[in-house]
Amino acid sequence: MSLLDLSPEQRAELAAQVRGQYQELQAKGLSLDLTRGKPSAEQLDFSNALLSLPGDVYHDSSGTDVRNYGNLRGLMDLRQIWGDLLGIDPQNIIAGDASSLNIMFDLISLAYIWGTPDSPRPWSQEESVKWICPVPGYDRHFTITEKFGFEMIPVPMLEDGPDVDAIRELVKDSQVKGMWTVPIFGNPTGVTFSAEKTKALAEMEAAAPDFRIIWDNAYAVHTLTEEFPEVLDVLALSAQAGNPNRFWWMSSTSKITHAGAGVSFFASSTQNLDWYVSLAGARGIGPNKVNQLAHALFFRDAEGVRSLMRKHAASLAPKFDRVLGILQERLGTYDVARWTSPQGGYFISLDVLDGTAARVVELAREAGIALTGAGSSFPLHRDPNDRNIRLAPSLPPVEEIAEAMDGVATCVLLAAVEKLGE
Repeated sequence: MSLLDLSPEQRAELAAQVRGQYQELQAKGLSLDLTRGKPSAEQLDFSNALLSLPGDVYHDSSGTDVRNYGNLRGLMDLRQIWGDLLGIDPQNIIAGDASSLNIMFDLISLAYIWGTPDSPRPWSQEESVKWICPVPGYDRHFTITEKFGFEMIPVPMLEDGPDVDAIRELVKDSQVKGMWTVPIFGNPTGVTFSAEKTKALAEMEAAAPDFRIIWDNAYAVHTLTEEFPEVLDVLALSAQAGNPNRFWWMSSTSKITHAGAGVSFFASSTQNLDWYVSLAGARGIGPNKVNQLAHALFFRDAEGVRSLMRKHAASLAPKFDRVLGILQERLGTYDVARWTSPQGGYFISLDVLDGTAARVVELAREAGIALTGAGSSFPLHRDPNDRNIRLAPSLPPVEEIAEAMDGVATCVLLAAVEKLGE
């Protein structure tokens, strides 16, 4: 039964009950955090063998001494593993340092200063630069384009990927230079792009010859089940469509091994990679190849990565199940919220009653529960409906998650009855 279908007396009774529950919640003096999608200590422990690698081995399979300078493209040993894992030719992959976000920032910086191989001029010399942002989306992506002052254009994220029809219209504008994506188990919705929409993004005509899609495979192997999703080779799709330079393909080990000491990957066309290396080589001589060799020895092969990710799934799945169970138990009756039920990734997207997300976050904070700020999944943190909240269940133990989510549900109900004037 919807909250709106309750009689005035029933709503008043529920409001009194929820206010009592909230007072009890505040009295607990909680200090719980559901703000960031960090791996738990248990997950980090899965890769502790890395801390003793590569040991006294310091040559890769080609005989190169990894302790020395050089090789801006990274170790082929590890690039081969990642190519096998995600279906990309390792010759088109660069292995870098810990953060793929660093490479994304660098790519946009290089295009802004010098332009891409397809740019008529550097992006800084354009009258304006516009960027497509599927929403809800990844806040750290939006922060990068915000820093450059790009006009960020939201498009809705649907159940099988972004609204492609809206994107087709937007890219008719030559000032639209790029688009953010998280195509598999997206942040925060958990949505995976369909093959149809992936193909459409690779093939569609764009007025800007230097239109780029940042294809961030941050969660491509982060299943919550025993099944791994299909990873489409967007580089091949776009090349076949006559758009070989369209995709800047990203990945990393950040939520696979140790989040602060992983390896990032950038894959693209040969022309894009040569352009990147020619400019990035001015700021550095090469990545941390010792760490790359350690990862190659630790994984051994693509199946080694999958085996590790099954351990992660076994750790994460009970936490997601607990969150979804509490949401259904506490909120399903009243029809005041909707949420995603992802099969992978690190987040659950919660939509509350329009106009109440900021109030839910405020109520939770006052009760000792930290949530990601309302609107964080939108450019400039502006959710026009004030409805979306990103939940991150990965870091706390299950018991804390249960207590926090029960409290969040109370806050959602309280904000809803307040909105309805009860």
